[in-house]
Amino acid sequence: MLRGVQPPDKSENQEFKKDSEHPSFKQRLWEIIFEAETPSGKFFDVALLWAIIISVAAVMLESIQPIHELYHTQLLIVEWICTIIFSLEYVLRVWLVRRPKKYIFSFYGIVDLVSCLPSYLALIFTGGSHFIVIRIIRLLRMFRVLKMLGHVRGAHTILSGLAASRAKITVFFFAVLIFAMLAGTLIYVVESGQEGTKFTSIPISIYYAIVSITTVGYGDLSVETPLGQLITSLMVLAGYAIIAVPTGIVASDMVREALQDETTHACPSCGTHGHLEDAVYCRKCGEKLNE
Repeated sequence: MLRGVQPPDKSENQEFKKDSEHPSFKQRLWEIIFEAETPSGKFFDVALLWAIIISVAAVMLESIQPIHELYHTQLLIVEWICTIIFSLEYVLRVWLVRRPKKYIFSFYGIVDLVSCLPSYLALIFTGGSHFIVIRIIRLLRMFRVLKMLGHVRGAHTILSGLAASRAKITVFFFAVLIFAMLAGTLIYVVESGQEGTKFTSIPISIYYAIVSITTVGYGDLSVETPLGQLITSLMVLAGYAIIAVPTGIVASDMVREALQDETTHACPSCGTHGHLEDAVYCRKCGEKLNE
């Protein structure tokens, strides 16, 4: 053995092994609340999902007057049970992340907070029952609790695809708008001279053109002249071709995003999911993923 080199301390190795085999209470809570791979994490997500569904169902049933009159007390009890569950979950999430501010001001952090506030606001403000309607925002929480691999990757792929194609969609939108303005102006020139016409202005004619191009067809406006009918037919046919364009743009970007290999591991600082396999830093807050 070389002089000056101390042999490894077996007690330190055993202590490290003991810590890795027996995680702390906070680490176990983190795995349950933020990770979906473990059985306990999956059970937590499913239980929270059912709580959200029950809470939203209670909000909907409460809006029905006969049910509200008969079961108001029972629905109020259900609401407060769900509110306490969501409040406890929110406090635990703030406590578990390394940087609470990042989670509090994140999208889902705000959703979590707002979903708990209506019941408390109804107690503070007189006649504050209208705040209960805000509870419907709990529906957004379903996208977070369904953070199993397929659901999170699918949601992130859709959002990333839409974000990647926003420039192309913007150009396409203005191109269709210009086409609708030209077609509407042409319809106004053709139809405005007819007796009893509803095309009394260019904006109304542009509205008709947009409805025709998008193939919605409300039926509140209709052309009378043969030339107007021909122009409308061309607009409808062009609309069928136009509808396919944004679908292809978004689909191609979504496929490109889907090819990226992502994980369901949450950032310890802000709780964000959807990182690449080789990611070192969080894509949202920039903190290091693994210490």
